[in-house]
Amino acid sequence: MFQVNFVDVKTENAIFDGEGWDAVVVVSAEVSSIAIDEISLLAQHGANVDKRVGKSPTLLFAPGLAGGRLILSPVTQAEDEYVDVRVYAAAARAGIAIAKDAGATRPLLYIAPSKDSRYQFASEVAALACGQELWQTLELREARAIKPAFEAIGLLSIAGHQSELLNALEAGRVLARDLCGTEPERMTAKAFADYCLQAFDGSGLKVTVVENKDCLERDYPLLSAVGRSSFAVGRHQPRVVKLEYVPEGEVTRTFLFAGKGVVYDTGGADLKVGGAMAGMSRDKGGAAAVAGLFKTLSMLKPKGIRVIAELGLVRNSIGSDAFVTDEIITAHSGVRVRIGNTDAEGRLVLADLLSHLRIKAVSAVNPEMFSVATLTGHVVRCYGGYPAAVENSVATDKQVASTLQQHSVQWGEPFEVSSLRTEDFAKIRDVSGAADVLSSNNAPSSVTARGHQYPAAFLLKASGLFEHGKNAAIPLAYTHLDIAGSATEGDPLYGKPTASPLVSLYQYLINR
Repeated sequence: MFQVNFVDVKTENAIFDGEGWDAVVVVSAEVSSIAIDEISLLAQHGANVDKRVGKSPTLLFAPGLAGGRLILSPVTQAEDEYVDVRVYAAAARAGIAIAKDAGATRPLLYIAPSKDSRYQFASEVAALACGQELWQTLELREARAIKPAFEAIGLLSIAGHQSELLNALEAGRVLARDLCGTEPERMTAKAFADYCLQAFDGSGLKVTVVENKDCLERDYPLLSAVGRSSFAVGRHQPRVVKLEYVPEGEVTRTFLFAGKGVVYDTGGADLKVGGAMAGMSRDKGGAAAVAGLFKTLSMLKPKGIRVIAELGLVRNSIGSDAFVTDEIITAHSGVRVRIGNTDAEGRLVLADLLSHLRIKAVSAVNPEMFSVATLTGHVVRCYGGYPAAVENSVATDKQVASTLQQHSVQWGEPFEVSSLRTEDFAKIRDVSGAADVLSSNNAPSSVTARGHQYPAAFLLKASGLFEHGKNAAIPLAYTHLDIAGSATEGDPLYGKPTASPLVSLYQYLINR
């Protein structure tokens, strides 16, 4: 797999030439905070002769140091009370890019320590940012046989043995980026499922793929409606990938994830027009992030937690057999759903997945349920590049979203938290009375009031989870994560996938 290989470096002697490393990348808020004397002296000397040092990323000629290269990448605005650890990520990416362009293949990464509690995981976040910077698309790697830029990155500043954690997180992030960012013919529903099978071979995870049309139509009727027109094309037929991680020993908590994997979203019969279809091969970021999370779990094998997931992989194709607005379809839960807009397809896929997971959660040990999806344009309009967590009352009482938010800020993937209101449930009422719920209105979510909140109300109703509220015999905590704004960076259509919120979710699972 194409990824950075992080290596623990136990001694500062590694900075000297002859140790096998060929560059030193230093990320620091100020030159005076560099705790390695040899680097500090060179940095201060450089600052005396070049005013850019300490203000912008700079490569210094450093005889005696690894490869003769010292790269100083300053952390700007570190004292600003409104910034977070991502300032370290940005500096690390700038520094490692210079090392790559300079021809280094085995750089050392040193993050100058900070006493600010916001930056307690700055070294880990900075290292992972290097992986984000260096990743190349699967299509390009396959077309040109591109290899990783570096043989390894040495970790100078992280106490203990963190390379195992970082390599596992990065392996998950590479898988998630590959799945999310690859074009729709290379990463069809079938190809997505096959890529997962290959990635999880020998991992110890339980992996099954549902692909039979009769089974899909019986057990996932809403998902099958979305993909109804795709069944006619063999390579486009839907799949459901089921994943399960079971730890050694006692299980004390269970986490269940539904991942939206719309491998291409045309909008269906409510066709996306005016260029709005571009980038819709990225509408599988939720399923991709969940798959990546399982890759990390399979490598680190944390104790005490059982993790279950269902990934709904479907192409929202158009054609003579496409589903249309106004249809009433009975979901797996038995809830009758009127289709309000075929372009609101992701919530239909998730509803069936959540219904299956709900049945498992009822008998699980301390369950918490999640959906992860690039669901709405409204969340982007509302929060920009930040994902949103919308939870039911049971999850609110357990402080699920607020706890996840704390981890996300510390690890450089900050969340916003939105609340469900009574108006959200009013939006999904079918005024005809013929159906139990309406899937959506007929306007784009980006121009709909509460456009990213009310889909969570639909998911609760359509999946049967509404019957497991705080006053039910078996209450179930459920949190919906809308990652439409954070699944890619830069260009919203073709920017690099981020694998968000994989790292935050992993930290939440092991620290809950």
